Amino acid sequence: MRIAVDVMGGDHGCGVVIEGAMRALEAGKQITALFLVGDRSEIHAALPHRGFRDHRVRVVHASEVLTMDDKPAAAVRRKRDCSMVRAVELVREGRADAVVSLGNTGGIFAAATLRLGRISGVDRGGIATIIPRAEGEFVLLDSGANIECKPLHLAHYAIMGSIYSREILHRPNPRVGILSVGTEDTKGNELTLQAFHLCKHLDLNFIGNVEGHDLFKERVDVVICDGFVGNIVLKTCESLALAMFSLLKHELTANPRRKLGALLAQNAFRALRRRMDPEGSGGAPLLGFNGAVMKAHGSARERSIANAIRVATENIHLQVSRTIAQEIARANERLATLEPAAVHELSLG
Repeated sequence: MRIAVDVMGGDHGCGVVIEGAMRALEAGKQITALFLVGDRSEIHAALPHRGFRDHRVRVVHASEVLTMDDKPAAAVRRKRDCSMVRAVELVREGRADAVVSLGNTGGIFAAATLRLGRISGVDRGGIATIIPRAEGEFVLLDSGANIECKPLHLAHYAIMGSIYSREILHRPNPRVGILSVGTEDTKGNELTLQAFHLCKHLDLNFIGNVEGHDLFKERVDVVICDGFVGNIVLKTCESLALAMFSLLKHELTANPRRKLGALLAQNAFRALRRRMDPEGSGGAPLLGFNGAVMKAHGSARERSIANAIRVATENIHLQVSRTIAQEIARANERLATLEPAAVHELSLG
């Protein structure tokens, strides 16, 4: 397996990314080549400092960086020698099997769209975020790539999310739900109502509509929505988790008796923090493209980067993109048997 890593997009410098890559190589003997893509001088300056020697490492020079201030699509076209684009092009050229980037989310999505291209039959790619809960986790798709969606896009997200949950998260028969304002079939806006109709005709464990309070119950494994709603849900969950830990810390240190209780329960608190730590998933996969693409958080540290590379290798090993292509093709054939006028109306919704 060959992994391309954009080392220039993180908040903590390329040395942290390289350290994460070293950990991934130590644990991942199946990795045959790892491309460190970025400014050659910065990469070489970081390598001796960290004592990193591995014959599988290749340094690929890129003279530019796509920053958080760049407009994604325009920058991907203009900055053709930026590290993110060069890393994606290694996959397009067949030199790498997957790409991992910590950079601009819109940029990596644009690079995947413009340079890799979407899987045949997929109208829109999407960003899947893995969100932990008391028992396991759920997949949120789309979590911010496409703020305006058609019903067919949501149907494709349902298929891709189900595949990812089944193959990577090991859910044997993932329950798929559309995020709406009520569980009744008649609740929702035109987008969710029409997507509901499409999903009923797909070979999925489709449970219908789910509401916000269902997300952290053991009721649904794949939550489908447009990127506008999904990004709000994601950012709200992240903010709420931080707020809860802050409130808990404040209350547990309010007086000596509570401090004693907190000391006795410290192992439970550590376990909870590990359970809620987003670094465990390594990042968010971009689904629907001709190659495995992982977006790690810009603030990711070594452990998270290593996990992102690990998940990328799992995507390759389990041939997630090929499975998506096969199941999307079957789904499109099935949907084509619906009343043509109805399909046309749904696709325009």
